Amino acid sequence: MQDNAQATREPRSLMSRMLTNVAWLVGGKGFGAVCSLIYLAILTRSLGLKDFGHFSLIFGTAQALIAIAGFQTWRTVVRFGVQHIHDGDWDGFGRLSMMAFILDVVGALIGCAIAYVVFYHFAAELSLNPRLIDTAFWFNVAALWALVSAPTGIVRALDRFDIAVYVEAIVPAGRLIAAAVIALTGPSLARFLIAWAIIDLFEAAIYWIVARRLSPQSIRFKFLGSAFQARHENPGLIRFFGITYLSATLEAVFRHGPLLAVGYFVGTSAAGIYRLAHQLAQGLSKLSGLLSRAAYAEIARARVASAAQEFRRLAWQTTRLAGVGGALVVIFVSAVGGHILALLGGEEFRMGYTILIPLTVVSSIELASVAFEPVLHSTGRARLSLLARFFTVLTAGIALVILVQHYQEQGVAWALVIGAAVGYVVMGLMAYLTLKRDLGKVDLASGETI
Repeated sequence: MQDNAQATREPRSLMSRMLTNVAWLVGGKGFGAVCSLIYLAILTRSLGLKDFGHFSLIFGTAQALIAIAGFQTWRTVVRFGVQHIHDGDWDGFGRLSMMAFILDVVGALIGCAIAYVVFYHFAAELSLNPRLIDTAFWFNVAALWALVSAPTGIVRALDRFDIAVYVEAIVPAGRLIAAAVIALTGPSLARFLIAWAIIDLFEAAIYWIVARRLSPQSIRFKFLGSAFQARHENPGLIRFFGITYLSATLEAVFRHGPLLAVGYFVGTSAAGIYRLAHQLAQGLSKLSGLLSRAAYAEIARARVASAAQEFRRLAWQTTRLAGVGGALVVIFVSAVGGHILALLGGEEFRMGYTILIPLTVVSSIELASVAFEPVLHSTGRARLSLLARFFTVLTAGIALVILVQHYQEQGVAWALVIGAAVGYVVMGLMAYLTLKRDLGKVDLASGETI
């Protein structure tokens, strides 16, 4: 009887802990969302449609390069770091963290090389003004060196989402202040980009300082020399890292590639409208990212420290919560999305409503599938999430080629809906089969073992 009572309490405590982390993130991201909407309005109205389109292409390229060259080392730190923390092996956690830092540096160097090729050899294909090439390149260099993947993983593995909230508030608050000052003193595209770069670099420095203070016994230079011993101390690390990197690259193609496609196929102004609609869709569905961050760390911990049934229940509860959130976001945007776009950028941006709706549907599908990838990663099935990402990108790419010629930027947006829907079905099925095979036959609705 006591065992049953304990089993009943523990899954609730797991869910409660995850929701506590989400609450911290919602508080921080809620503040960030308000700031971002205001500085986005300042940007669009200060720069106008054409220059905001240039800003969007430069910023979108930086985001794509960060995702591709950043290696997503935070996932590796969380996936294997929670075991070290659970065992009190701080030296092992230190070597793992320093290995992630070295990989971030390597990624930044590779990203800078790619940025040079992109901006000095393919700027015309992106319809980028030649006068902006140097500025765009150096902005991307700064963005790549502002990567905070490793310290982000350290903070999440240590379950300090509360502190992460304060650190991550630096960027939206800093951008809002900078946007207001620039708008009042003489707005220009270059000044906005310089301000964004400085703020990102400052946040990266603060993140590393915080990681060091949270785990001074692990975040030490002495572990740099032995960092790659982590490969042998964490069985399956190299395979997991490679799979998650490829998965993140496919996700980057799916998330940032369409903006560049709009710039290439349609034009700079269309890219500006697409960027504003995409930014708003992402902002209104931030819960997806928040749940993903909390769920990834909590599911990884649950896999290490909890019984199979509690682990299974947490995954199912997260999926139900995310599905409801996604539906509410779509309803809200359908009702007032066009008015919000016009309020932010002016009447010329209202036409982005036809892009905003499908992009919001994409974000909501991602929200509904938020628990699938953490489940696959924590159970050693990362390759299945990679396969699902591949089907997502392949389907979206085929649909984009078919639709963009006739429907332009709207076709790009609906191609993403098609790809996201296919990815949801594939990854959801894989997560269900994994849970059923690994953790026993469990009733989907109740979470009870049959």
